[in-house]
Amino acid sequence: MKQISEWIRRIGDGGLDAALGEVYGKGAVPTQRDRYLRALEEFGRLFGTEREVTLFSAPGRTEIGGNHTDHNHGRVLAASVNLDVIAVAAPSSENRVRVKSEGYPMDTVTLDDLAPREAEYGRSSALIRGMAERFVQDGLSIGGFDAYTTSNVLKGSGLSSSAAFEVLIGTTFNHLFNRGSVDAVTIAQMAQYAENQHFGKPSGLMDQTASSVGGIITIDFADPGKPLIRPVAFDFTSTGYRLCIVDTGGNHADLTPEYAAVPAEMKAVAASLGVPVLRETSWEAFLAALPSLRKEHGDRAVLRAMHFLQENERVARQVQALESGDFPRFLQLILDSGHSSFEYLQNVYPVSSPGEQGLSLALCLAQSVLEGRGAWRVHGGGFAGTTQNFVPDALLEPFRRTMEAVFGPGSCHVLAIRPYGGIGLETL
Repeated sequence: MKQISEWIRRIGDGGLDAALGEVYGKGAVPTQRDRYLRALEEFGRLFGTEREVTLFSAPGRTEIGGNHTDHNHGRVLAASVNLDVIAVAAPSSENRVRVKSEGYPMDTVTLDDLAPREAEYGRSSALIRGMAERFVQDGLSIGGFDAYTTSNVLKGSGLSSSAAFEVLIGTTFNHLFNRGSVDAVTIAQMAQYAENQHFGKPSGLMDQTASSVGGIITIDFADPGKPLIRPVAFDFTSTGYRLCIVDTGGNHADLTPEYAAVPAEMKAVAASLGVPVLRETSWEAFLAALPSLRKEHGDRAVLRAMHFLQENERVARQVQALESGDFPRFLQLILDSGHSSFEYLQNVYPVSSPGEQGLSLALCLAQSVLEGRGAWRVHGGGFAGTTQNFVPDALLEPFRRTMEAVFGPGSCHVLAIRPYGGIGLETL
């Protein structure tokens, strides 16, 4: 830890440029240098300029393959991206955590009562309390700290801003009070607990793992207590394609029932097949029971189960395509995944608001620009938010113009894969 003045001097002298270049890419160093300087100054204004502080970062993530597979113990392909939430944090002598996030009121969580509070559902304070409780449950140390955070992870974008915040809080507890001894997968599991039990959202484990571990990874959740995580060696920068996330302006805030219905319906089908999750059944067993499953659960639940069974196998083929360098095959599998999500999983627009179909519109526009030369699909949980697109360099500007003419300036985000998950910048 260093005093704020020392950090400001070091950043101003370029002493953090190498670390910032590793995390964000060399071209982003000046922007990130200014961003961290502003965060340090704001922390000093809020909590005192003489404090010794540490800098933390946790990235958003992009789901490349495995749309709504993790909660039924399936496979996913995901990567951390170069959008993140950062924190300037310092331990305090008070038995409380105070977090001031840019643009939001201060969250204050006392550490003498860590039980879930229904009144906090959906609030950042719930995630702080949940992470603290899980550290205690695991026999780890916690303590009070003050933090100022700022984020460029688009909220409600499918880039998992909540998972990034959870991982950031876990990384802070880990480095301030546990000497960095807690591994990235454990922090991800803690984050899922906080989101499920305290925040009130029944998320799977993919978002938190991708944010916490970092890089391109494939995860097999057959045993969610011990997920198999493997890095995927592939350089997207060598393909001549850019990863573009299009923000259609929709928000996930009021769509929790839509999200919750997906795992609930899948698990109901699984229960009728005599297993707790769809990963534990087979396509053959599913087809044999299909007539009775339709009668018991309806066609939407059956179609969502079909999506899972096919998408889970598709992830393995996507990984194989990347590792063998067959990028055209990978793009076709992305398109196949997108069709399955739209047609079978049915998470492109909410049935509660059929007039709001920004994602459908974005997918149609992407097809008009990219057909035969790229790939497009719904991104993340769906129902609102963003699409994911693999755009050849030659079509990047036409693609961007088309999207921003409809969804507004700045709605098309050209991202890069980040090699790090949740980190303290002093460790680089």
